[in-house]
Amino acid sequence: MLPKGANLQKIHNGKKTYAITPHIPGGFIQPDMLDKFAYVARKYNGILKLTSAQRIMITGLQAEDIEQIWNDLGMEPALGFANCVRSVKICPGIVFCKRGKQNSIKLGLELDRRYIKKEMPSRMKLGVSGCPNSCGESVVKDIGVIGTDEGWDIYVGGSAGSHPRIANKLITGLSYDDALRMIDIIIRYYQKNADIERIGQFIERIGFDTFSKDVLAEFYHGEATAARPKQYSGDEQLIPKPGGLTEGTLVFGDAITADSVIADIIRVYPQTVPVLRSFGMGCLGCPSSTGEALQQAAAIHGIIVDDLIEALNNVTLRSDEK
Repeated sequence: MLPKGANLQKIHNGKKTYAITPHIPGGFIQPDMLDKFAYVARKYNGILKLTSAQRIMITGLQAEDIEQIWNDLGMEPALGFANCVRSVKICPGIVFCKRGKQNSIKLGLELDRRYIKKEMPSRMKLGVSGCPNSCGESVVKDIGVIGTDEGWDIYVGGSAGSHPRIANKLITGLSYDDALRMIDIIIRYYQKNADIERIGQFIERIGFDTFSKDVLAEFYHGEATAARPKQYSGDEQLIPKPGGLTEGTLVFGDAITADSVIADIIRVYPQTVPVLRSFGMGCLGCPSSTGEALQQAAAIHGIIVDDLIEALNNVTLRSDEK
C-alpha cells in the first residue's frame, strides 16, 4: 500500500523511495512556505525539483517519513490517484507580463479552485495563457485557454508526452464569465460520455464535429444530443484506443493473466479499476502504463503479480455470477 499522498518513484536494490508533490496553485508560493520545503528536504534527505506543473516535488523520501512530512509542511496530503484534474498551468498574463492580453492569473486560479483534484474519466491538465505566445502551453493541454485582444479562445484535446496531440480550437473571443461557462460544459460532457481516455482520445473516437456540435449546442442554449452510454458486453468489438494504446486479445469471459494488457483489462472489465487503484496503480489514463502487460506494470510498481491477478479475477468472477 502506498503511503498517503505519495508516489513510488524508484525501486533500487529492493529499496523503495517516494515523492510528494504538494499543490501550489499557479506556482505562487510565499517565502515562509518555501522555507518549509527547504526545512523538510534537509530533515529527511529529500531532493527538491521544480515540476512542469508549477509545483515543487520532494523526492527521495522513505515511506515511514511521509505522514510526518505532511505534518511538517502543514498541508493535507495530495490526491492519491491520477484520473483527476492534475494541474492548471498559468502564465503571468497582464499582471506581470508586458505581452499579456488577458488576466490569466485570475482565470487560472478560478479554474484551479473549481476543478483541481476533481475525479475525471482519465487525467486532465489545463493551461491558461494570457496571449497567443501560449506560455501556459495551452495547445498541448486537455483544455487550453488563450487570451487575445478580443477575449478568450478555448482549445480542447491537447496532450504532450509520448503521444502528443495539438488541441482543436473550439470557440474564440469569450468573456471571462463565458470562458468559465464553456469550460464547465466541456468538463461535464466529458465526465458524462467518455471512457477511461484523455479528452483528445475521446475526441478522436467520437469525432471533433460531434464533440463541438454537442458542447456548443449547450453553450448557445440549444439541445445537446443524447448522452452515449458506455457499452460493455461480451459481444463488443475491441477497438484500439487512439494514442498508441496496445490492443490485446482479452475478451469478456477470459481470465486475467500476467500477460493481459492493462488497456484491455479496464476496457473489458471496467469494474477492475478500483482494484488497480487499491494496489497503487492510479495512472490508468497514461498510455505508457495502460499499454503494459500486467507482469511488467506489477514489477514497476513493486507489486506481487499473483496477488494482483487473484484480486482482479475475484472481481470479474463476481460480476459473471450476477
